[in-house]
Amino acid sequence: MNKPIKHLAIFCGILFSNIIVGQNIVRYDLTMTDTIVNFSGKEKRAIAVNGQIPMPTLTFTEGDIAEIVVHNKLKESTSLHWHGVFLPNKEDGVPYLTQMPIEPNETFTYRFTIIQSGTHWYHSHSGLQEQIGMYGSFVLLKKKEDPTFRTGIDDLPEVPIILSEWTDIKPENVHRMLHNANDWSAIKKGTVQSYSEAIKAGHFKTKIGNEWKRMLAMDVSDVYYDKFLINGKNESQLPQFEAGEKVRLRISNAGASSYFWLNYAGGKMIVVANDGNDVEPIEVDRLIIGVSETYDVVVSIPNENTAYEFLATPEDRTKSASIYLGKGKIQLKSRMPKLKYFEGMKMMNEMMNMDGSMDDMGMDMSYQQMDMNTVMYPEITGNPEMKMDDKIDHSNHSISANKDIVTLNYGMLKAPQPTTLPKDAPIRELHFELTGNMNRYVWSMDNKVLSETDKILIKKGENIRITLYNNSMMRHPMHLHGHDFRVLNGKDEFAPLKNVLDIMPMETDTIEFLANTEGDWFFHCHILYHMMAGMNRVFSYENQAPNPYLPNKKWAYKKLQAESNQFHFMAENDFATNGNDGMAMLQNTRWSFGTEWRLGYHEEHGYETETHVGRYIGKNQWFMPFVGFDWRYRKQNGEIEKNLFGQTNTKDQRAVFSLGAEYTLPLLVKLQGEVYSDGNVRFQLMREDIPISPRLRWAFMVNTDVEYMTGFKYIITRNLGISSHYDSDMGIGIGATLNY
Repeated sequence: MNKPIKHLAIFCGILFSNIIVGQNIVRYDLTMTDTIVNFSGKEKRAIAVNGQIPMPTLTFTEGDIAEIVVHNKLKESTSLHWHGVFLPNKEDGVPYLTQMPIEPNETFTYRFTIIQSGTHWYHSHSGLQEQIGMYGSFVLLKKKEDPTFRTGIDDLPEVPIILSEWTDIKPENVHRMLHNANDWSAIKKGTVQSYSEAIKAGHFKTKIGNEWKRMLAMDVSDVYYDKFLINGKNESQLPQFEAGEKVRLRISNAGASSYFWLNYAGGKMIVVANDGNDVEPIEVDRLIIGVSETYDVVVSIPNENTAYEFLATPEDRTKSASIYLGKGKIQLKSRMPKLKYFEGMKMMNEMMNMDGSMDDMGMDMSYQQMDMNTVMYPEITGNPEMKMDDKIDHSNHSISANKDIVTLNYGMLKAPQPTTLPKDAPIRELHFELTGNMNRYVWSMDNKVLSETDKILIKKGENIRITLYNNSMMRHPMHLHGHDFRVLNGKDEFAPLKNVLDIMPMETDTIEFLANTEGDWFFHCHILYHMMAGMNRVFSYENQAPNPYLPNKKWAYKKLQAESNQFHFMAENDFATNGNDGMAMLQNTRWSFGTEWRLGYHEEHGYETETHVGRYIGKNQWFMPFVGFDWRYRKQNGEIEKNLFGQTNTKDQRAVFSLGAEYTLPLLVKLQGEVYSDGNVRFQLMREDIPISPRLRWAFMVNTDVEYMTGFKYIITRNLGISSHYDSDMGIGIGATLNY
C-alpha cells in the first residue's frame, strides 16, 4: 500500500472510530438553581437541579462515556462528586482536592468512561449543600453479554430509591449548634435523658454514672429532622407492579447524617448487591443502611389488590418515610418501637473508662456482627413500647415474631467471584483510630483533624491494608473515593467489595485495596457534619501526573484543610430584673475565645467582664490552659472584701490580666483556677446545663472570692428560655434568656 492510500485509510479509521465512540457518549445537562421548598409546613430555601429534588437519576451502561455538563446558576460555588464511581482523579468532584470549585454562572463539564456497573449516587461536595437537595441516583447498567449478568436479578424491573432527610434549620446553623453542645435536637426528639426521666425509668444510678464519667446523654444520631424522604417525598406509591412480580430496588442513602432501618410489609427482602457490587443473594427481614451506602434488594408483590409498604425508619426512630409497591389496599409494616435509651446509657457506662477511653475488643467485635445497640431494641429484648399512629388502621400491619428477625450484617456478605488482590504486590499497612469528642463535637482520626495532618503517600501497585478501630461512641461510615476495597470478613477469596465501611463503636475492622488509580483521593466519614468537623484524610499517589484543574495544589490543599477547622460562634444573654448577664464564644478544634459579662442596673450591683483565650489539650479536651483579662467596677463605699485565702479584692475599678486553666471534673463540673497580675488567686466550680427535666436546666457557681450563683432556665424554643437566678452580687432576678 502506497503512503497516501495508507494515510487515507488511517484517517478514515480514526474518523470512523470517533463516530462509533461518539455513539456511546451519554450527555446530561444539570442546572443548579435556588428554590423554595415546603416539606414540613414551612417554606425554606433549597437547591434544585433541573428544577427538582432529588437531582435527576443519571443512567449509563458499562462502556458509555459520561458527559455531564454543570451550569451553576447559584450565588455560591458548587461541585459534583460521583460516589463509588471509578474515574480519573480530576473528575472526582472534590473542591480544592481534585478541581477548583464551580463558581457562580460558570459551566463545567465532567467527562469519564463508565468501567463498572451497579447502584451508585452523586452529590455536591461543597460545604453543606448535600443537606438541602443536592443528591441523586447514579445507575450503571450491565451489558447483556456481561459474563456476570444474573438472570432473574439483573433483568428484573427496577426502581431507584434515594433516601434523605430535611431540616428546617439552615445546615450552617445545625453545624454551629452541634459544636456548641446545643441540645435542642435532643429536646425535639425526646432523647434528653434528664434526671427526672432517669428517676421515672428507674435509672437514676445510670444517669449519675454517665455524668460521673463525663459523658453526655446516649444518642444514636446527632440531628433532629423535620421530615424523612424517599425519592423526595414522605409518602408515594408505585401502582404499576402486579401480584407475583419481583422488583429490584436500587437503594442509596443520601442522608447527610441519618442511618435508616429498611423493612418491607410484603415479606422478606433478598439483598443482591452492596455499594454497587454484586453479592451472593441473602434473605433478610431487615437491614440498616449506613450514610452513603447503597444496597440492591429484591422484593415480591405477594397478592393482588394490595400495595405493600417499603418503610424507611431513621436509626433514632423518630419518624419514617414510606413508598407503597402495588395497587389496592395498603399493607403497612409495623412501626419500630422507641429505643430504650437508658439501657444504652447503662451499656455505655460499662464500656467507658474514667479516662475517656474504651477497651479494644479486637476482632471479637467486627463487621457489625455484634450490635451493642441491641440492648436498646425492644423488638429484640422484649417489652416494646410500640410507636403507633392513631390515624392508621393497625389491623393492616404485618408483624414478624421477635425471635425470628434476621438482620443483615457485613459478616453475611459474600462476593460471587474471587476478589483477591495481586499476591506479588508489596503491602502497605496502615492503622487508624477513630476518635471524637461529643461535648465539643470534634471528630478526628488518631486525634487529629485534616488541618493537622499531611497527605498519606502511597505508591501505585501497592496493596493498601487498613485497620480501623472505632474508639468513639458513634458509628462512622468511612468512604474511600475512587476505589473499592475488600472487607476482610472471613469470606477469604470471596471477601465482598465496598467503598463505604460502617464501623460501629468499639469495632476493629480491616479492609484492603489495590492502589491502581493515581491522584489524591479523599477518605472520610460520610456523616456530613463529622466530615466537616475534620474526620478525614487524603491518600496521595507518589509521582503522580499534574492535575490540570489545580495549578497550585499546595494552596488548594490548605483551603481544603481549613474547611475541617472552622470557627463557630455562640452567644447567650439573660435579660433579668436584677441585671443583664451573658457570654459569647468563638471556638474551633483546639482554640477558644470567650468573654462573659454581668451588668447591674445601678452602681452597687456594678459591671464586670472576663475574657479568656485558651487552647484545649488532650484527646478528651478536658483541660484548657488560658490567658485572660478581668475588668470590673462596683461601688463599695470603701468596703474591702477578702477571698478565702485572705487576699483583698476591692472590685472597684479592677483591671487585671490572668493566667489559668480549666478542667472538666466528673459530673461535668468545670474547675477553673486563675492567678491574676495583682497576685490574687481564684478557684471556681461551675456547671450550667444540669438537665432536671427535658426542658428545665439547673446551674450553679461558687468560687474562692466568696461569690456564688444558682439558677434555673426553662427552654421554650431553640433561641428563647425563661430564667430565674440568685447572684451573690446582684441578688435574685427573673427574666428571659436569648441564645444564638
